[in-house]
Amino acid sequence: MSHVLSKWEPENAAFWNKEGSSIANRNLWISIPALMLAFSVWMLWSVVAANLDKAGFKFSKDQLFFLTALPALSGATLRIFYSFLIPIFGGRKWTAISTASLLIPAIGMGFALQDPTTSYSTLLILALLCGLGGGNFSSSMSNISFFFPKSRKGYATGMNAGIGNLGVSVVQFVAPLVISSAMFGVAISGEGYLFHNAKTGVDKMFWLANAGFIWVPFIIAATLAAWFGMNDIASAKASFAEQAVIFKRKHNWLMCWLYVGTFGSFIGFSAGFAMLIKAQFPEVDVTKFAFLGPLAGALARPIGGILSDKIGGARLTLWSFAAMVLTIVIGILPALHEHQFMMFLGSFIVMFILTGIGNGSTFTMIPIIFQTERARAVAGKGEAALVQSRLDAAKESAAVLGFSGAIGAYGGFFIPQSFGTAIKMTGSPDMALYTFICFYISCMIITWWYYSRKGAEMPC
Repeated sequence: MSHVLSKWEPENAAFWNKEGSSIANRNLWISIPALMLAFSVWMLWSVVAANLDKAGFKFSKDQLFFLTALPALSGATLRIFYSFLIPIFGGRKWTAISTASLLIPAIGMGFALQDPTTSYSTLLILALLCGLGGGNFSSSMSNISFFFPKSRKGYATGMNAGIGNLGVSVVQFVAPLVISSAMFGVAISGEGYLFHNAKTGVDKMFWLANAGFIWVPFIIAATLAAWFGMNDIASAKASFAEQAVIFKRKHNWLMCWLYVGTFGSFIGFSAGFAMLIKAQFPEVDVTKFAFLGPLAGALARPIGGILSDKIGGARLTLWSFAAMVLTIVIGILPALHEHQFMMFLGSFIVMFILTGIGNGSTFTMIPIIFQTERARAVAGKGEAALVQSRLDAAKESAAVLGFSGAIGAYGGFFIPQSFGTAIKMTGSPDMALYTFICFYISCMIITWWYYSRKGAEMPC
C-alpha cells in the first residue's frame, strides 16, 4: 500500500465511513503501544532511583529526587521541538524514528546500572536521554489529531494519551519484577547485587540492569510496526513558519497553563510518588504501591476525553481542578499529618484519577477552540474559505496539542523538585502541596472565565 495519503477528509461523512475510519484507527492502534513504551522509558528513573541505594550507589535524597525529575525537564524541552515535526517529516517517518531513539537510554542504562561505581554525572546524562521518551508525546498527539474528525478527537486523543500514559504504571510494575531475576543471563544482566534486608533478615539478589534491557525488544517491534503500518498525510504538511502562528494565539498560552495543571500534575506526581512514599513512610515497601496512582490516572484519561465529547471539556476541566484542591485539603494533608499511609495512598489515587480526567478534557478543548476561532474569522466568506479554515485549524490545533504537551511536561520536573526542596527545608512536603493548591485555583479561574461560564469568550 502507499504510505502517503494524498486524500484525507475526515469531516466528510461518506469518506470517513467508507475508508477513513479504518485507516485512522489502524494508525491509532500502532501509535498507542509506541507511546506507551516512550512513557515507560521516560519514567524509568522513578523506579530505578528508589533502588540505587540497595545496589551500593551512594547518593543523597535530594540527588535521587533530582534524578527522577531530570527526565521530565529534558522531555518537556524536547517536546517543544517535537510539536512541530509531524507536518515537516510526516507521522509515519517521525513515529518510527522517535521510537527507535528510545534504544539509546534503554541500552545505556542497562550497562551503566551494572556497576555501582558509575558516576553520578553519567547517571545524570542517562536521565537526560530518557527525556527522548517524553518528547514523543507531543509528536504522537499532533499526528493522531490529523486523522480524526472533530466529533471523534476527544476519543482519539484520549485513547492515544490515556493508554500511552499507562507506560508510567507499566514501568513501575514491570521493572521491580524483571530486576528480581537474571532473565537475560549473566552476559547481559551482569553479576547482580546482593541486598540484605535489615527488617526481615533476608538476603536477596537483584539485577538492576534489567530495568533498561527489558524494553529493547519491544522498542524494536514498535519501530517496525510504525514504519510498515502507519501513514503520512499529504495535506498535513506544513513548515515551522506556518505552524509558528500559534505563538500569536492567546488561547495557546492559556491552554498551556491549564495543561501544566492537569498533565503536569500527572507526570510530576508519577515521577515523585515512589520517592515521596519512601521519604514520608519509610516502613512501606514502595514497589507494591507506586504503580497504582499512575495506573489509575492513565485509565481515567480516555474517560475524560469521552465525557468531554458529551458534556463539554471546559465544564469537566473546571470540576477536575476543584476536586483536586479538595483532595489535597481533606485527604493528602491530613494523611501526612496523622501518618496514615492508606489514607495517603487512597487520596493520591483519587488525585491521579482527577489529573487523568483533566488531561482528557483539556485536550478535547483545544481542537474545538481553534476550529471555532478560525471559522469565526472566515464567517460569510464562502464555502472555499470555510474548507481552508478547517485545514488551518487542524494544523494549528495539532501544533497547540504538541506545544501545550511540552509546557505541561515541565510539571514533571517541578513537582518532584518541589517535594525534594520542601522536605529538605522543612522536613515535610506541606509547602509544596500549598503551592499546588494556589496554582489549581488559578486554573479554575482561567477555565471559568474564558471557557465555561455563560457568555464565555470561547465556550467549549
